[in-house]
Amino acid sequence: MRILVTGGAGFIGSNLVDALMEQGHEVTVIDNLAIGKASNIEHHLESDRFHFVNDSILNVNTLERLIRQTDLIYHLAAVVGVKYVVEDPLNAIITNVRGTENVLELAFKYWVKTVIASSSEIYGKSTDVPLREDSDRLLGPTTVGRWSYSDAKAIDEYFALAYARKGLPTAVVRYFNAYGPRLDPRGYGSVIARFITQALQGDPLTVYDDGKQTRCFTYIVDTIEGTIRAATVREAVGQVFNIGSSRETTVNELVQLIRQLAGSHSEIAHVPYASAYGPHFEETRRRVPDVTRAREVLGFEPQTPLEAGLRRTLEWFRNQEIIDR
Repeated sequence: MRILVTGGAGFIGSNLVDALMEQGHEVTVIDNLAIGKASNIEHHLESDRFHFVNDSILNVNTLERLIRQTDLIYHLAAVVGVKYVVEDPLNAIITNVRGTENVLELAFKYWVKTVIASSSEIYGKSTDVPLREDSDRLLGPTTVGRWSYSDAKAIDEYFALAYARKGLPTAVVRYFNAYGPRLDPRGYGSVIARFITQALQGDPLTVYDDGKQTRCFTYIVDTIEGTIRAATVREAVGQVFNIGSSRETTVNELVQLIRQLAGSHSEIAHVPYASAYGPHFEETRRRVPDVTRAREVLGFEPQTPLEAGLRRTLEWFRNQEIIDR
């Protein structure tokens, strides 16, 4: 197949590209490298089945040229990471909403099946765990910038589901804390990346708040498997799927595990959220997916234990020059 991956130079996108190339597809990536990295995809550049376009999904002319030659779209391009969103919410909203509108409008024009990448941020502060795809959303006020990401991804989903009702084959995947090789070592958008970098550099491991907040961390190989199944299982069309692990882990447990696996003697420092994100930042305490629908419809079940995934991620980080002093 001729497959377009928007945001294909990013963490999840580039790992998806690897899987698609291994399957023998012809893959085109569009990425403006604002967050993604050319180094994530450079090993494919010599292949005649791989094409890279350094441009934005806001450029409709470029996007149309690519989509009209495509059999399937994985739309992953977005501004992600709490720090990026809080620092520049306008850019995040425009990219995440207008960009998705562009992709789906052109997918509808040329009738191209599309998988939209969404996020567990959709659920906001909801305490109705485990979170089902049809659970109510609970968000803070519009004056708290972080919730703009949740709303932007929700609008993306509304677009996808509206086009699905018009017959366009679309599906939505909501990612829950994906981690693994190619995470940004600076830690934007990933507590695992931050802890590993700090541990390997001998810096204090910074735990926000009391560390009792919980997340469900999903190894990248499992995330990609769920994403591809959403595109290839016929019954997935018109549906939304939680793609994540159901193993609930506190941040305190996570930091101790990474410290142990890294052989680090770094101290653990608890700091307030305000020190990183400003005085009006809000966070959710628990985020646990109900993966029943993904299991029953997609046959998706995460296979990688947290400890095994962290070991592989640590190995990748140790090979990166960026962690060296």
